[in-house]
Amino acid sequence: MMRRIIVTGVLAAVAATALVSSSPAGTSKGSTLQDDIALARIATAKYVSNLGRAKADGYQIITQMIPNMGYHYMNGSIKGFNVQKPPILVYEHRGTTWQLGALEWVFTSKPATPPWPGAKYGSFGAGCHYKDGTFVPADSQSACPTTNPTTGAAFNFWHPLLITLHVWLWYPNPSGLFASTNPLVVPFNEG
Repeated sequence: MMRRIIVTGVLAAVAATALVSSSPAGTSKGSTLQDDIALARIATAKYVSNLGRAKADGYQIITQMIPNMGYHYMNGSIKGFNVQKPPILVYEHRGTTWQLGALEWVFTSKPATPPWPGAKYGSFGAGCHYKDGTFVPADSQSACPTTNPTTGAAFNFWHPLLITLHVWLWYPNPSGLFASTNPLVVPFNEG
């Protein structure tokens, strides 16, 4: 099992390198896309197959499995855009194995200047998040039940409509480095 995780990590590294190499060079705070990708990989390598480490470092579940994407874990103390400190880690899960697939940043409006050349954005509707990772759409925090009506989990936080930026740094994505979803993670949709 560990060998498969390591092989998957190596394949993801090769795929990410190929995607980055084919992307136009650009800058983010004076560095190239390739430099930023390398910094992000170095900073998040400790989380690739260690969800426990991510949790110990403050990442908490905010969504259950979103099909073709993964489980989202957020560190609420991380603000702004920093390639070495993604606020959200997106994990794939099967059995007892957790594999980091993507990093994610969220914005309340689309950035006037993309943080990277070729960056593509998605969106996530306004809603209430609960401590068990469940989500209930809601236009305002006052519309959030104090517990999830289905699971009974306690309310965690509300957010408005968000603009999302995924970076498939740790799992190859034929749809592109910045795609919101990944067809290769379909086997993980059932956990």
